[in-house]
Amino acid sequence: MQSTKAQVRGEILAARRSVPPPTHAAEAAALASHVLEFVEAGQTVCGYVPVGSEPGSAELIDGLARHQVTVLLPVARRASGGAALPLRWGRYRPGELVDAPFGLREPPQPWLPAGAVAEAAVVLIPALAVDRRGTRLGRGAGFYDRTLPLADDGAALVAVVRDDELVDHLPSEPHDVRVTHALTPRQGLVTLGR
Repeated sequence: MQSTKAQVRGEILAARRSVPPPTHAAEAAALASHVLEFVEAGQTVCGYVPVGSEPGSAELIDGLARHQVTVLLPVARRASGGAALPLRWGRYRPGELVDAPFGLREPPQPWLPAGAVAEAAVVLIPALAVDRRGTRLGRGAGFYDRTLPLADDGAALVAVVRDDELVDHLPSEPHDVRVTHALTPRQGLVTLGR
């Protein structure tokens, strides 16, 4: 019997909470190092600030900024009816993040429209897991599923996960947007869907 998305989410979140802080820090440093291997100075990258037990750290986006990369960070909001809206974007400037809904940190206004994701050569995407076909398992809110169709066709859509969160198969639905790559601490950038 196949697991449901909710079951897989629960298992991964529990496993992430059990990762010792020194292991999390070492994995975050590896991710920050790997991203500089494939992002070029002058490019625009859509990133995010990890929260809780998510892989990575603020050092990853700081490293990109020092590498002369324009970093855009997501601004997540819901419509008045509660549905997730496509992400808007704010330009990252070190030291200027503010508290935001959902326990996130984001750049202060002014914000760019959702279509700004099309400027990015690389979109770094938080994920709980990703499979080798490019099926990404997020937290289920739908922000990225509404945003990724706006990305440039040539952009690298990169799910950031721990090594054991790159799996052979995940449950998927027709609205799921496939990613092109995974970024893991030990393997670095992994091409998906081949």
